[in-house]
Order: sequence, then C-alpha cells, then structure tokens
Amino acid sequence: MSSSADSSSNELLFFDVPDSHGPQLPTQDQGLSSPWGIILAGGEGKRLLSLTRKITGDDRPKQFCALTGIKTLLDHTRQRLSRVVPEQNTLLLLTQTHERFYTDQVRGLPASSLLIQPYNHGTAPAIAYALTRLNSIAPNALVGFFPSDHHFESGEAFAASVNQAFLHAELDPKHVVLLGIVPESAEDTYGWIEPGAPLHSVGGAHVFEVRRFWEKPSRNTARRLLSANCIWNSFIMVGRVSAFLNALRRSLPDLLFSFESMWDVLIAGTEQSALREIFSKIPAHDFSHDVLSVCPSDLAVLPVHGTGWTDLGEPERAQATLRLQKMDVTGSGSL
Repeated sequence: MSSSADSSSNELLFFDVPDSHGPQLPTQDQGLSSPWGIILAGGEGKRLLSLTRKITGDDRPKQFCALTGIKTLLDHTRQRLSRVVPEQNTLLLLTQTHERFYTDQVRGLPASSLLIQPYNHGTAPAIAYALTRLNSIAPNALVGFFPSDHHFESGEAFAASVNQAFLHAELDPKHVVLLGIVPESAEDTYGWIEPGAPLHSVGGAHVFEVRRFWEKPSRNTARRLLSANCIWNSFIMVGRVSAFLNALRRSLPDLLFSFESMWDVLIAGTEQSALREIFSKIPAHDFSHDVLSVCPSDLAVLPVHGTGWTDLGEPERAQATLRLQKMDVTGSGSL
C-alpha cells in the first residue's frame, strides 16, 4: 500500500544493518501517553469484490464482510487494536455511502467515535479529515492509523510491535513511524520500503530512515529488494498528530488548509454539510503516493518479525488465508 513509481532500472542501494544501530533514545520511565487509533474502513474494496460477492451476495466492501466465522474484518481489526488503544480513543473512518453495510457494526458506539466522510475520495483526504478532527481535541496526541483489511496470525506480536512503534513516536516526535514487515518472499503485489541509515533504538528495537518506496515492483525487482533486506510496507503508521500534519503541510498544503479552515469556523451540527462542500472541491489524493513518497525525511521504519501479517486486498491472497484459517483447528489464528 505504499507508493512510489517503480522502475527496475533505478539503482537499488543494498542495505546492510551496521554493527552500531544508531543512538539509543532515552527510555521513558513514566510509560506511554494514552494513544489514539484510527481504523481506516472507508475504502471500496473493489479488488476483492469477486470474492466478497460470493460470500455476501452484494457489493459490500471487504471490511464489512465476515470472511471466516461471524466476525467481519472490521470487527477483527477493532478487537486486535483493543490490545493497544483504549476503546474511547479508537475512531472509525467510514464512508456515508456504505452506511447500510456498517450500521449494525457500529451500533452502540458514540457518534464522536465515528469519522464519516461523504464518499471515498482517496486516503489522503480521509486521513487529513481524521487528523484535523483529532487535532481539535487532542493536539499533542500519539495516533496510529490501521487498515481494516489485514490478517495477523499473532495478535500478541501485533500488539507488541505497535506498542514499540508508539514508544519510538513518543520519544521522537518529529518522525512518523511505519511498521515494516520483514518479508518471507519476493512478493510483487506488496509495496516495499528501502531502509536507510539507522536513526535510533529503544529496548533493542531499531528504527531506520526511509530511503525510498517501491510500489508493486516487478518480480525481478522484488527478488533484488528481498536480497537487499528491504521490507514490506504494512501502511500501519504511528506518530504524533503534529508529525502527520507536518508531512501533509509539506506535501499537500492546500488539502490540509481546507480541513483546518473547516474546524476554525464550524458550527455545531454542521460537520457533515461542511465535509460535503470540501469533498466537492478538493481533488482525490492517495496518502502513500502523494504524502509518504514525497516526504521520506519525515518518516522512519520499524522492521517487525513474527506477526504473520497478510494484506487481504487481493483475491488470491485472501483465498489462501481463508484456506489456512479453515485448517487451523487450534483456533489460534487471528484475522
């Protein structure tokens, strides 16, 4: 889900982890500030419609589908995130045109926990909306963004990795930390991150600069990326609200200004009408391509192992994961 124009002719700088992993950040004795989590559940799920139609009989996006058992991918994401983020600090980013599909799943949640965009206009407007809303109530907050179409075999490893990312973001407020998945294969349908020099380490976990992104590379390039110790981009991002806003301000200043201006003059009860007006005027933007790829100096990457991560965006991957889940007689698997 990362994005940068891939070209196999571009030079790939092979990455070696040095013996010294950069400076140690000071440890934090007081523990983490209470973090926030925003679940990205506003996408259309078009790539998986061929599968989800067979399961549900309609065109609901995959995050509102129960691919195994009775829990939807959104349910699994909320359950997984509850290990890390308090429920009252968890926000759902949804799309109004999907309301018939998610009404039952959000029943009982306070309206303040729901961020409802009028329609899907790309990930950058959605994230800008969420960030500026959060900035209006908790400007110094730590926040993580979590896609709702992921599978993790180990919920414990997921929680440990996200907590480690939050710790890095707590102690290094200038960088947005991306969770990078240490790859198992030369996957050419994932986005890859080419790490740069080590930035710092905390508790034995090392964070690196982001040199560049490789989006869905050719098979040959994917093999080179694997050999060069590059890592998969999970699109799980953690950082201070201010760090995200700074990246947006440098890459899409007009987009950010549109949402910041809305909160400056918003009258109670008019949020949805104000959003409709903004969405009608702004162009669609992709956060990976239009923000992350053009602001690598604002980013850091934390390589993680042992989570059993899969992006369920492609039918073949989703079907392979479903087959494994059906074979899991121990019940230890966790979407």
